[in-house]
Order: sequence, then structure tokens, then C-alpha cells
Amino acid sequence: MSDILKHSFIGLLLLFTFHNAVAQSEKLSLDKGWKFYQGDIIFPIITGHNEPQNSEEARKVWDTRLATYNDNNWRTVTLPHDWAIEGKLDSTENIAQGYYKRGIGWYRRKFRLSNADKGKYLELQFDGISTNCTVWFNGMIVKRNWCGYTSFYIDISSMAKFEDGINIITIRVDADAMDGWWYEGAGIYRHTWLAKRSSVHIQTNGVYANPVKENYNNWTIPIEVTTENNGNTKQPVEIESSLFDKNNLLIARQSVTAIADVLKPDNVYFTMNVHNPVLWSVDNPVLYKVVTQIKKDGNVLDEQITKCGFRTIRFDANTGFYLNDKPLKIQGVCNHQDHAGLGVAIPDAIWAFRMRKLKEMGVNAYRIAHNPPANELLDACDSLGLLVLDENRNFNISDDYLAQLKWMVKRDRNHPSVFMWSIFNEEPLQGSLQGYQMARRMQEKIKEYDTTRPVTAAMNGGLFNEQNAAQAMDVVGINYQHALYDSFHTTNPAAKIISTETSSAFETRGEYVTDMDKNISDSYDIQFAFWGATHRIGWKLLEERPYMAGGFIWTGFDYHGEPTPFRWPSVNSFFGILDLCGFPKTAFWIHQAQWRKDIDVLHLVPHWNWPADSIGKNIKVMALSNADEIKLLLNDKLISIQKADKYEMNTWQVPFAPGKLEAIGYKNGKEVSRYKVETTGAPFALQLIPDRNYINGDGTDAMPITVKALDAKGREIPTANMMVHFSINTTATIIGVGNGNPNSHEPEKGNQRSLFNGLTQVIIQSNENSEGYVELTATADGMQAATIKIPIIKKAAKAFVPVVD
Repeated sequence: MSDILKHSFIGLLLLFTFHNAVAQSEKLSLDKGWKFYQGDIIFPIITGHNEPQNSEEARKVWDTRLATYNDNNWRTVTLPHDWAIEGKLDSTENIAQGYYKRGIGWYRRKFRLSNADKGKYLELQFDGISTNCTVWFNGMIVKRNWCGYTSFYIDISSMAKFEDGINIITIRVDADAMDGWWYEGAGIYRHTWLAKRSSVHIQTNGVYANPVKENYNNWTIPIEVTTENNGNTKQPVEIESSLFDKNNLLIARQSVTAIADVLKPDNVYFTMNVHNPVLWSVDNPVLYKVVTQIKKDGNVLDEQITKCGFRTIRFDANTGFYLNDKPLKIQGVCNHQDHAGLGVAIPDAIWAFRMRKLKEMGVNAYRIAHNPPANELLDACDSLGLLVLDENRNFNISDDYLAQLKWMVKRDRNHPSVFMWSIFNEEPLQGSLQGYQMARRMQEKIKEYDTTRPVTAAMNGGLFNEQNAAQAMDVVGINYQHALYDSFHTTNPAAKIISTETSSAFETRGEYVTDMDKNISDSYDIQFAFWGATHRIGWKLLEERPYMAGGFIWTGFDYHGEPTPFRWPSVNSFFGILDLCGFPKTAFWIHQAQWRKDIDVLHLVPHWNWPADSIGKNIKVMALSNADEIKLLLNDKLISIQKADKYEMNTWQVPFAPGKLEAIGYKNGKEVSRYKVETTGAPFALQLIPDRNYINGDGTDAMPITVKALDAKGREIPTANMMVHFSINTTATIIGVGNGNPNSHEPEKGNQRSLFNGLTQVIIQSNENSEGYVELTATADGMQAATIKIPIIKKAAKAFVPVVD
């Protein structure tokens, strides 16, 4: 057997041994079986000394915290859950929240623990609740959380009941409170967990293993492990970390001994040396795995698995950003966290879908606006190769808010995708002495937990003030202010600069005539906010300046709320390069043509379905391409040949005649690309296109399916807008519908949705333990129905905490 095979076999054997040795450590899903009540339960006002004990009304309300409370009339929901998106649009509700009502809601979850769990460390984990919440456990208030984007963890070891005792979690969620000025949803919208660990264990987020390059091909992984002991006596332990590559080949191992003191968290430090690892990059995102264990007398007490990547990051004041010492222009987008039909309750697979769409466009960086993200989003960025600007929500140096900042850095600092921290976005104090002092302190807090990444902030003013927050930044983040790039660089030649937000252009997918009365922006990349620029100008300003590290366009996807430049009846944004469903707008192909060097890009807008009274009238035609030359033909007759313009793209005024409009792209005189739009016939049939050719039958996998209308020749009809009805077999559930129309008021939950300019989307989720295939059918009046069968891959559901009725 070769040495490689031997090491691989040993690595697999060690991993098998690890996972069997730590069966006592579990992380179980709590997502299933929550009882939900929408509305508030009003606590009676107490005016007398004995009222809490004697008032029947008061007892009924206070008993909501207890296992004996009768919640049979409450709805059962599975997390993630966003109750706002389930509601109706209302013009009297908050415009920023997309005119959805939020309000108050209550959740309850019951579970049992066995006697075998006595003496273990038991922890409830909540990844995200929007917005403010109060948590009771077995009748006791155990947490109040004031940020909808930070996770929190509750030690219930000393309060838990065992055997026949029922444990009850009760949560009151106040979603009327707002963290931001965008759609934030309502409810427990991220995952929940119950962690069971040995009394001597590793703290949640308690392993830091971020590789650092020493010289040439030599790297170290400084390991920091935070141990806890909720037992009764000090324990001598061994702490060991092992590094495995993607093939589970053991690469390195190191261990130290320590004393785990009682109820006193302690940090243990040691280092692993690694030679010549494969580097993580946006084109080749290679991940390694660090397995960290606590052992006593040879027995494994606890384990955490941490993914990591070997890469270097560097900014230069004159030449921009470098990844692994190679120049890389940041081709980034900003994004909020909601999706059509789902609100903010995003299944893991939809995060991956959204990241794949951005990679398809040529995006290499993702700014999270303006809050810490779901952990699953970072996992997707790690795996797909997207750099992440990780952003703090609140610019505040009080203890509570510094604790939120600390949590973000400790949770996310192992992700190789995270390349910078942002401490705020467009704060009023940014251009003041106070802003400088606050920024300085927040940066110092970050450096306590991570010295490997620079710190920035997104500033839309105050850059030239005598004292301002930029003076405390490793990298200066500029929002818009396009005309100030050069003067700021000249005035501050040592400053490293990135555009943290740019463009803010408006497009309505599939529309090519702006009509302000109907809240429609054309899709020719002409309309933009007064503070911004078109996509073409915004990118040109960045690419032509070597000192600019690149930038983040506002935004990658549309999002609910903030329907600038309009108001009601518009209910979601117009800024997206892709719409709320992830369907591309014109800007998608503009940037794909500018950013993708590995493929030949050519796309034409608009469609070629114009009414009869348009015959002979000029139609503006736009070709989006990375070719050298573009030939345009109408019904096989030459219109003209133009030299391609990589910034402005190419346009023609073409008298409309029904038929075929075709573009051909050339490089070095040879044809490399071809694209056509045709005048189609009447709607004849529907078409269903799944995002993938399978779905996992674990009860959590989700998939968007695109719906199109075709004519009798099988051609897509880009102007179709008919209502489509869906039916599905029992192996899956429809969890959301959307069509990307920012002016649509159709429900986002249900089994029907209109096409909007030729497209709509239905999102399905597999049912637990499903097998065979998912069968989905789409129908529309007067059209041929479409049915698809999606194979189900048998996959075990997540280990979960059984529901107690």
C-alpha cells in the first residue's frame, strides 16, 4: 500500500473513531414542533400585593410559560419561520418592511430529557429571532435579546428536568421593534438547536483555527480552544487538534494538556505547522477540516469540527486588493437576506442557490447588508468561493453592543470567505470626533479576537472632516461619493480604499419603457438614484482606478421593502441585478460581460414581441457582450457591425419588424458567440425548469423551480403574464411563490402565481423520509399543462429533539 493510501486510510479510521467516541456529544435540531400564536397575550396590570397569586386571569396568562398551559389551539410550525410574509400587504403598514404587518407572536416548544443527560452540559441555541424577544425556560426568564441578527446561547444544565419531567421553552417575539430600514420579517427565522455535551467541553464557537502564512510554503494554524467545566471537580484533560484535507487525509496533529477548572472558562493555546497546503481562492475554494477534541484518560469527552482555508489577504494603497499575493479586483454585491415567497425564513439550499446565481454572473465578493448573516450563508460562500464583507449591525460601544460585535467575530473568524469586518453602515456620527473614538474602540475589540483581517466601515460622508471614523479604519469604505474617489486618494495617499456601496440603479425586469405613473423603471441601465450611478458608470469608475480595491454594487438581489424611487403600490426594491426570485435583469448580463473572462458572453435586450402599431418605429436594442465586435442582423439582414464597448456596451435604434433579431460576437475575427430574440406566437404550453435534477428527501432540502410560457414552436414568451396554478404530490410541499414583480400584491404563500414578463417561481421543500420522486404540475387556462418528476435522493433527516404533545 502506498504512503498516500496508508495516510488516507489512517485518516478515515481516525475520523470514524472520533465520531464513534463522542456519541455523548450531540447537536440536535429543535426546528420541528413549535406551537405558534400570532398576536400578544396581555399580562394583567397588577395593583395589589396578592393579585399574581389570586387572580385567575393573571394565572392563565402567567401559565403560558409552563408545560401545563393548553396550547392545543396554537398552530404548529416548523422553523425557520417568518409570520410577516404569510400576511397580506397593507398600505398603512411600514414602507421599509414592504407594507407587511409584523406585530407580536408567541412560540412554545416542549421536550424531554432522559436520566442519561444528567450531569451533561445542556445548551439551547437560537441562530436568529426577529426582532426583540424574551425567553422563558420552565417558567423562568433566561434571556432577553435585543438584536434580530445575533445568535444567543442559553445554558439550561441547572434548570432542566429529566425522565418524566417536561421541559418547556416559551418565547415572546416583538417584531414591531426595528433594527434596520429594510424588510426584517417576524419570528424565529433561523435554526434552533439543543446541544448536549460532556460536563467538560468546548465552549460554543470555542475553537479558533485560522491558518497564517509564515514564509514560502510554510504555514501555521494557531489554535485557541476555550474549555468549560460545569462539573464538580477540576479535571486534567488533553486537548488535541487534527487537520484533514478534503479527502480526509491526516495532514497534521498537535495536542496539549490542561486543567479544566470548575465554572471558569479557560483558553488553551497551541500551534500546528503545515507545509505546502492547497490554497483557498475564489476560483478554487479548497477547504480543510480541523477536528478538535477534549480527552481524559484516552476517552473523548467533546469534539468540535472547524472548516478552514489557507489564503492570504492584502490591501495596497496604490494597487488595490491581493488574494494569495495575486491582484484581484473586488466584483462585489450588497444583499439583504430575504427571498420571494420565503421572507427571511430561508432554507439552507436557497442560500446555496442564491450564491450560485451570483457566481454565474461573475461576482467574487458579497457584502452582508447590514448585519451578521446566517451561518449557512457563510458555509455556502466558503464552498463556492465568494469573499465576504461581514458587517456589524449597530454602531455602539456600550457593553451590550460590544458583546454583539464579539459574538460576530468569534462565530465567523474561521470562515476563509470572510476577508474583512465592517463595523457600521452610514452612521450619523461617522464624520465626527465621537465617530472616530467609537470606531477606534470597536476596531480594538475586533483585534482582541482576530488580527488577521482588516477592519472597515461603510461611510457616505465626513471623509474630509478633521476627525472622522475613516481615520480609525484599516481600509476606508466609501459608499457612493463617486466624484470624491480621486480627491480622497490624493489627500490620503496612504489610505487603502474600497467602495463598500456603489451604483443604486433601478430596473424592472423585462420592462423597456419607463413609466413613473405606473411605477416602472426601464431595463436599459439608465435610471439611478440621485446619490448613485448606472451600473456601467459605477463599474468604470472602479476599474479605471488601480488604487480602488473594487466595490460592492447595491444590490445583487431585489428585496422586500424600500421600493425607491416609488411608494405604494410598489412593495419591493428596484435596485437588484437579479429580481426577488433570482431572475436576471439587464444588469446581470452587463456585469457578466464585464467580469467573466472564462466564457464568451452575449445577450440582447429587449424582447422582440411588440404590438402591431410598433412596426417601423425605432426600438432601442442593447447588446451585452465581452466580444471584440458585434454584428446585428434583423431577419438575416445586416443592421451594422460595431466595435464592442466593454463599459457602455453597444446600442442600436432598430425599426421594428416581426421576426428574428440576432447578434453575433467575434474575437480576433472569429465567431465566438451568437444570441437571438424572436417574435413569438400565442401562449401554448407551460414549462417547468428545476434548479437541480434531484432533491434530498430529508425534509429540509428546498428547490426553486422556474415556470415559463412557450408558444407552439417551443419558444419562450417574454411578455406572458397569465395566472399559473400548481399541484404537488405528497413527497414535498410548496413553501413559497413569487414572480419578481415589484408592484405585485399576490400572496407569496399558496399554490398559484401569475407569470411576470414571462417568468414565475415556485419553491418546493421535500417532506421528511420521502422517497421516489416529487411530481409537480402547473396549469393555466387555455394552455397545455406541464408536469415534472424530480428524483428524491434518500437522506436521513437531521437528528432532532422529539416533540412532546
